[in-house]
Amino acid sequence: MRPAASLSAFIQALPKTETHLHIEGALPYELLRKWQPDIYQEYPAFRERGYRYEDFPAFEKQLLDNALPWFISAERYFEAAQVMFAQHVAQNVKYVETSFHLPVTQFINIPGQEIIAAIKSAAPVGLEVRVFAGMARTDIVGPLRATIDELHRWANLDGSDLHGFEGQKTEPATAKIWAKLRDAGKITKCHAGEFDGPARVREAIEQLGVTRIQHGIRASEDPEVMRLAADRGVTFDVCPISNVGLKIVPDMAHHPLRKLTAAGIRCTLSTDDPLCFANTVNEEYSAISHGLGFTRKELARFARNGFEVARMSAEAKQPWLEELDVILNG
Repeated sequence: MRPAASLSAFIQALPKTETHLHIEGALPYELLRKWQPDIYQEYPAFRERGYRYEDFPAFEKQLLDNALPWFISAERYFEAAQVMFAQHVAQNVKYVETSFHLPVTQFINIPGQEIIAAIKSAAPVGLEVRVFAGMARTDIVGPLRATIDELHRWANLDGSDLHGFEGQKTEPATAKIWAKLRDAGKITKCHAGEFDGPARVREAIEQLGVTRIQHGIRASEDPEVMRLAADRGVTFDVCPISNVGLKIVPDMAHHPLRKLTAAGIRCTLSTDDPLCFANTVNEEYSAISHGLGFTRKELARFARNGFEVARMSAEAKQPWLEELDVILNG
């Protein structure tokens, strides 16, 4: 068997998680093609592996231009999630954390809890799904504030995430809101250390109190911030192909993932926005193996990291942990 095929089979066999996924950015492109083939071409340039976005606004425009026409109802969220989750199951993914963009609830006048219910109802047997409310930093002081103040009471919401343009300041009120959500049993996340530097990672940890950083890779520029993340047990939900596509790093060989893991930071692997990057969970594992030289045991460690932070019962995650430990201890 050829080495590449052997590695592909190994990655496929790994039980895996996906813990950094924007559902609007994960809209299966084939749904757009089937819906309006005259508008959505079969092989758009932005879905080629070599495509690079000029900057965050260019990426955001591409995402919104493709996703917003689709997401006009809870039913459309269900339909997209159903296809998306089937693709996860086909890759041996057992657990998914996905966020929806909270401002959409005002765009389409649909209650957020209906969107959450639609997404969760699309989960097939054998795949556990957790749903997060994602929002920009400025939404805390905008017309969504009344909704945000009620998120801790949403029984079917699993957590919250600050995302979007990282150049925006983090509003002081965010820390108290995030603490209230944690007190209610919700998971809190924050995008940091992607387009902005390690100071934003420090801010997310020390001021917002999060232990889940989305991306976080630019913490690698400051040894003290890496030490802080490792000491606090913070997990970075890293998306290597996205980081290359957005020119955070010039190519996979220059990705700081190995530096982060060497510093003792727990990292997971996810796809971020596969609508815009045409990537899969399996491809993320393959990319860091080929581009950064991660061994099979190291790939299994990334998979195990995902289950360690997964909001699953001990009984539900135990079989996958044991399967991965066989590889790690072999």
